[in-house]
Amino acid sequence: MADRTLHGTGATPRSGLGTVVWYDPEVTLPDPEDVTVDRDAESEQFAAAVETARAELEAERAATADRVGEDEAAVFDAHIQFLEDPTIEDAVETSIADGLPAANAVDNAFGEHIEQFEGMDGRMAERADDLRDVRDRLLRVLTDSERVNLGQVPEGSVVLAERLTPSDTAQLDPDTVAGFATVTGGRTSHAAIFARSLALPAIVGVGDALDDVAGGTEVVVDGDAGTLLVGPDEDEREAAAADTGAAVVDEAVETTDGHHVEVAANVGRPEELSAAADRGADGVGLFRTEFLFLDRESPPSEDEQYEAVRDALDTFPDGRVVVRTLDIGGDKRIPYLDLPEEENPFLGERGIRRSLDPDSGLFATQLRALLRAAADGAGELNVMFPLVATVEELEAALDAVDSAAADLDDRGVAYERPSLGVMIETPGAVFVADELAARVDFLSIGTNDLTQYVMAADRENERVGDLHDPTYPGVVRAIHRTVARAHAADAWVGMCGEMAGDPDLTELLVGLGLDELSMSAVTIPDVKTEVSETEYSTASERADNARLAATRSAVQTIIQDT
Repeated sequence: MADRTLHGTGATPRSGLGTVVWYDPEVTLPDPEDVTVDRDAESEQFAAAVETARAELEAERAATADRVGEDEAAVFDAHIQFLEDPTIEDAVETSIADGLPAANAVDNAFGEHIEQFEGMDGRMAERADDLRDVRDRLLRVLTDSERVNLGQVPEGSVVLAERLTPSDTAQLDPDTVAGFATVTGGRTSHAAIFARSLALPAIVGVGDALDDVAGGTEVVVDGDAGTLLVGPDEDEREAAAADTGAAVVDEAVETTDGHHVEVAANVGRPEELSAAADRGADGVGLFRTEFLFLDRESPPSEDEQYEAVRDALDTFPDGRVVVRTLDIGGDKRIPYLDLPEEENPFLGERGIRRSLDPDSGLFATQLRALLRAAADGAGELNVMFPLVATVEELEAALDAVDSAAADLDDRGVAYERPSLGVMIETPGAVFVADELAARVDFLSIGTNDLTQYVMAADRENERVGDLHDPTYPGVVRAIHRTVARAHAADAWVGMCGEMAGDPDLTELLVGLGLDELSMSAVTIPDVKTEVSETEYSTASERADNARLAATRSAVQTIIQDT
């Protein structure tokens, strides 16, 4: 057995064996007492550093979109906004005018905002890490410090760090790095999401015990069990070295007693379509259309959107492609749209709320493109509306579809009405799931948002990270209620949150009656294997027990006893 076993949250169902390399991005600042400050020169140096940092961010955003995915790359848009924040810029200039060197002025200005975000409740606390990322980038430029290149660590390295920012994680090369582990973070943190996209073994939220693991130590990162084995024995080393994941299964799968479950992919950009097909995806359970609106100065045309969706349908000619209409707001911002500054944007104007009001013109254009693609694409198009909380919102969205169809009729353009659905992300939607399902063809449960809203726990706020767990009874019962109400109305139910891609939870979800599970492409083979090894009748019985359990520990005991 290993000398020690540290526990955290597994981010990817993969294991890796390697040697510890510690990552510490700290920059040494000048002592203001030792510097004679030329205020004009320091101000010019700060302005030049901002331009250098902006160019770096834009380049890293493009590289991340190509390597990891458009959805993951979007975090760099927020970094550019922080870089250009006039409040921070004014604070830096004021400190320089007071006699501080530019680097110290940046450290002070960002430090105040980092403390403010860390003191907030909810998902806004996530912004503290983004601010650190931008601050450290500026400090590195200002102090002419060499950036530690995580893309050039020795082969077989396991990177350990207090935290990994998006720009840190985007550097990691899965062909070289055996895995990583961090002191902080949760399963839905940026680092964990990047790890899954890269199929990189990873554990987050290990805690301060990780600090005691010395560089050069041999470890096993078990991203499935959520453990770091320090000083593994021979059997543990061999098991980790042999872990290549489950074999790809191209055909559709069913349980041992003949119950079919569709296993689909979450896709954030066109390049991910072929990768999803290569991993055995039956179709696309979440096609994020936001990528079409990013990296440009104006919205995409109807024809551009039509072509992108038709390409997805042609990639899966025998499958189903579920497209989510534009979902912005919250942490998803598009520079050329007039998005309000809100104290808590995740409880504000986002998703369908924007499509029905300030972005109604964009919504109409997108719906016309979707109706046209439904008529011309090879696969079956399904369209779902994000963050619906009321029946009134759904009915307004359905009216918008009718209006788009009427516009196409007037133009004499061929179209087909796709199957329509609703994302279940709010407790309000759960409680009216029967009414929603009676008006559409399907429901799709987004467990990332549903969990944080049911549990009132920000998925990026480490102080309440323990509550952001979909195995709490409240979340399990919300899923069960949604599925039961939808099936009673003859609607099918999918799931496209991170929960769907966790093989340890596959039997529970099958037992709860989910018809479709959609996830990052990397976990598709593992989930398909789990489905094919599950007996539906037994899974249903265990899911009933889990639904009736009073505590998370009781739910997890039922899951672990499978």
